Amino acid sequence: MTLDSAAAPLEIDPLLDDPATRIVVCCGSGGVGKTTTAAALGVRAAERGRKVVVLTIDPARRLAQSMGIDSLDNTPRRVKGVEGPGELHAMMLDMKRTFDEIVEAHADPDRARAILENPFYQSLSAGFAGTQEYMAMEKLGQLRARDDWDLIIVDTPPSRSALDFLDAPKRLGSFLDGKFIRLLMAPAKMGGRAGMKFLNVGMSMMTGTLGKLLGGQFLRDVQTFITAMDTMFGGFRTRADATYRLLQAPGTAFLVVAAPERDALREAAYFVERLAAEEMPLAGLVLNRVHGSGAARLSAERARAAAENLEDGRIVDQEAGNAQSRGSAVPDGSSPEASETHEPLEAAVPVVAADSVVPAAPAVLADSVVPAAPHASDESDVSTLPAASAVPESVASVTTVEQLTAGLLRLHAERMQVLAREERTRDRFTALHPEVAVAEVPALPGDVHDLAGLRAIADRLAAGGTTS
Repeated sequence: MTLDSAAAPLEIDPLLDDPATRIVVCCGSGGVGKTTTAAALGVRAAERGRKVVVLTIDPARRLAQSMGIDSLDNTPRRVKGVEGPGELHAMMLDMKRTFDEIVEAHADPDRARAILENPFYQSLSAGFAGTQEYMAMEKLGQLRARDDWDLIIVDTPPSRSALDFLDAPKRLGSFLDGKFIRLLMAPAKMGGRAGMKFLNVGMSMMTGTLGKLLGGQFLRDVQTFITAMDTMFGGFRTRADATYRLLQAPGTAFLVVAAPERDALREAAYFVERLAAEEMPLAGLVLNRVHGSGAARLSAERARAAAENLEDGRIVDQEAGNAQSRGSAVPDGSSPEASETHEPLEAAVPVVAADSVVPAAPAVLADSVVPAAPHASDESDVSTLPAASAVPESVASVTTVEQLTAGLLRLHAERMQVLAREERTRDRFTALHPEVAVAEVPALPGDVHDLAGLRAIADRLAAGGTTS
């Protein structure tokens, strides 16, 4: 399956080589290869001369393993083995540590210690809804402000709600501006006895209900946290808004990553529409793990028909038929009609072969359906029959070739059905979004677990936007 004129090609190398490109964000649903794509882009950009840092928000350890690093944390680590003039660094977001760093950087030591030891803060920083996405925005802003890298590649977390990190500043602002927070902050702002009087009046209604559900100590922890964080709230909003504008800037490029499957491309279409609504710069779509075939001219229908003809030929008494073809006498009790029925069936295999390219099938189709090779090897057990078997060696050999060929033909038919389904799914996406550039990445026969594998993915990715 190759790109047609309906889909504009996504050219990866010019995007990575452009010094104006400072941030690349890989987004998409779960299980489509975002982490691998981000890492492969990082390797290729570094080997083409850029100083790159890859920030993964996915808690999986695949990125560290593929880059030969024991573990990743909140600090960028240099990746060894990069071939080229550039540098590659990698890190994995630690949202609690990032939150702690913000507190330590924007509060005096005493207040910072009070915040870090507060039970409500510890719960908030470890797992409050939206904290991971917001901290990803904070970390991206920190990396960009340091200006230590030419290119920052962000691997976003998988999320059904799609692009949650774009909503993080708004959600944080809603949380900080909420009535509950303002009520808790009011006593501290009023101060003195007036503040205590307000607290007694304002909290009395809440403690009657929330106190029973959450406990009075929890409410006191929240109020203490809000009081200590009061001076930092404006900074949170300011930095989040700045990072949001950074994502809209010309130096940022979004890549939507998807698999050639209906659900994944439906998610990709939603991402594309959402990015357009948010005025985020979309570079294109990376269509990952696209299947191919080295014998695409042989259709699924012809392959199945050829397999059925080969299998139908084996129903006949092969031994007698071969004997007849070698000029042996007709066995006693056999009629001339019986011998005549053997003759056209014996000749049927060459006819099918000529029409369906069957003689070349084992070599060509084996290359086309490599992942399914174990099925073919199972059929080859016929060749291990003992010499004392009643089946002549020549008949066993012919039967084995027919079985292997029929099996490969059926596997090829299944592969061609997969290709057709992927092509139809892709075409529906490109018909809805013809403006989106697309790069197709052929599937690898195995998993990626090292830099060589990432380099192979990058090569396929760079070549995936070319037309043929």
